[in-house]
Amino acid sequence: MSNVISTDKAPAAIGPYSQAREFGGMILTSGQIPLNPATGVFPEGIEAQTRQSLCNIRAILEAAGTDMSHVVKTTVFLSDMNNFAAMNAVYAEFFTEGSYPARSAVEVARLPKDALIEIEAIAVK
Repeated sequence: MSNVISTDKAPAAIGPYSQAREFGGMILTSGQIPLNPATGVFPEGIEAQTRQSLCNIRAILEAAGTDMSHVVKTTVFLSDMNNFAAMNAVYAEFFTEGSYPARSAVEVARLPKDALIEIEAIAVK
């Protein structure tokens, strides 16, 4: 059985997808762009956009009854790989050294709403 995870503390889906799905003790989030769920706007700069994307993921995981310490894999999509170091510094604030999740980070041609970053995560309960 698969459960849909939804919270108003993260941006609502803007298409035919769920914020996240739970299946077999795993939470799989959709990619989170840095939309502030209260205002619907992006913050300025890669650091703030990284922080907002990760805050959105954290809110979804909390709605699923888990937290960032249970993230086992992330995928980071960057509009410009030159932003990697700045993204990485903020990213490290959300995870505990010694138990960082596995991660892929790739540059893409374009992201929804011209975001600088999009992040998706897989967590276990």
